[in-house]
Amino acid sequence: MFSYVVLGVNDLEKARTFYDAFFGVLGLPVGIQQGERCFYVADTGTFALTRDDQERPRVGTTGFGTLSPEDVDAAYAAALAAGGRSCDDAPAWHDGGPDGRIYLGSLLDPSGNKICVLHQPAQGA
Repeated sequence: MFSYVVLGVNDLEKARTFYDAFFGVLGLPVGIQQGERCFYVADTGTFALTRDDQERPRVGTTGFGTLSPEDVDAAYAAALAAGGRSCDDAPAWHDGGPDGRIYLGSLLDPSGNKICVLHQPAQGA
């Protein structure tokens, strides 16, 4: 559905360290920095960071799918170790309603952007 997502961050270096660690355990290379922006390119789309000096609260959540619950745990741990903060849900199984069970964890990046890392098994799995 999406070709790219861009998040504003207050400190590009802190954000890059955070997302390099987070995406690294999910198999993506480190970000490509171009001026005040940093890009993470995958086969399914691009995730970008841009420096944003606004001191406003961040809103919304960006979700990242994984292949397994172990990937969720690894990305969550890497993100916390790289300056992220827990919020809402530590990695655990949840009832996803009509879509079945999902394994997810939510956290905040160093600029306060909320991200969720999740695994949703195929129906009936």
